[in-house]
Amino acid sequence: MRKLPLLNAETRPFWTGGDVGELRMHRCNDCTLYFHPPAPICRHCSSLNVTPTPVSGRGRVVTFTINHQAWTPEFTDPYVVAIIELEEQAGLRFLSNVVNCPPDAVEIGMPVTVVFENLEDVWIPLFERAA
Repeated sequence: MRKLPLLNAETRPFWTGGDVGELRMHRCNDCTLYFHPPAPICRHCSSLNVTPTPVSGRGRVVTFTINHQAWTPEFTDPYVVAIIELEEQAGLRFLSNVVNCPPDAVEIGMPVTVVFENLEDVWIPLFERAA
């Protein structure tokens, strides 16, 4: 089983948006830039005027690795760990997994779209090849 994140005022919108099909990234209402991970202050301009905002969930694989090490009994098959850049903003990246396709089919630059895995009260954003 995945280790679940701690939910607090800043992180809850990100980790629970999947319940309504939304990938939510924090956005500064002053400089209009998105940022991740969630925080109460904009990392670009230091404004406190930030809001979790739904994004498209579309992006591209920037880089990836295929993990073959079975770190836990649940993760015995190879899986892809990737850095995804969202289409809303250059540099808006985060670490996730690419799912629903063979690991050897994943490529740098591959278009992806978000899917969610629900575990307890958390919705993990994962990505699959875009149609």
